[in-house]
Amino acid sequence: MKMEFETIIYKKEGPIARIIMNRPEKRNAQNGRMIEEMDTAFVDAERDSEIRVVVLSGAGKTFCAGHDLKLYPVEEGAINRPPNIEGKWYYERDYFYDKLLRSWRLKKPVIAQVQGHALAAGFMIANMCDLVVASDDAQFGDPVVRMGAAAAEILCHPWVLPPRIAKEMLFTGNYITAQRAYELGMVNHVVPLEELENTVTQLAEHISKMPPFTVSIIKNSINRTMDMQGFENSLNAHFDTHVMSHWSDEAQTYFEQSRRESKSIKEFITNRDDKFVSKEG
Repeated sequence: MKMEFETIIYKKEGPIARIIMNRPEKRNAQNGRMIEEMDTAFVDAERDSEIRVVVLSGAGKTFCAGHDLKLYPVEEGAINRPPNIEGKWYYERDYFYDKLLRSWRLKKPVIAQVQGHALAAGFMIANMCDLVVASDDAQFGDPVVRMGAAAAEILCHPWVLPPRIAKEMLFTGNYITAQRAYELGMVNHVVPLEELENTVTQLAEHISKMPPFTVSIIKNSINRTMDMQGFENSLNAHFDTHVMSHWSDEAQTYFEQSRRESKSIKEFITNRDDKFVSKEG
């Protein structure tokens, strides 16, 4: 039975499939339903012989603000789990690791179209795409350290950025601009916001004219080259560290304190970040 999408838009434009995260009122924060729907859409695009390129984007002003923190510490719907480290390991492995690696493992090229913020899970999903095109207002970051946890689940950061830049980002929770990301090689193109979709479409159309099997095996060869350097082994090692870090006294203190002090998710984020952001800007 084909899933009825509620949190994403999936559409075909000739040889291009567009997967659009569609919770703009939540800054496209990912809940369990969205993660399931994106996973299904990627599978559909891979199985569709007419599709040669996939574009991942977000509706509204933000690409993706990360996981929907409003659901924490009690998840709902598809992501119910036993309230212990075993349950958290299995649930996060499924939803926040394997499903977010779908675009990386896809046989077809995937382009991330990024505007506004790409944070935490948004940073991960953008960087699990083969190419990243960003608007000049885009910012990338992973502020999970401010909740006492060891970065997001997929530690792609030292693979897409120089290690010292990755360390600074993860030690501080601060963001980098699209232009800085471009200079560091993480982003392929930076364009004015009003030109973003057209630029991505032109790139996708160009790639779609290439021999599809050849493009697929080129992607596979480059990914295998990274695996020979330890890519997936390093991701697996960090995932266990990430899950373990949630159960430290430090993480429980930081998270619970911010949660108790907050009446809304916006207030939660403000309370979380104000402890670490310089008042001088």
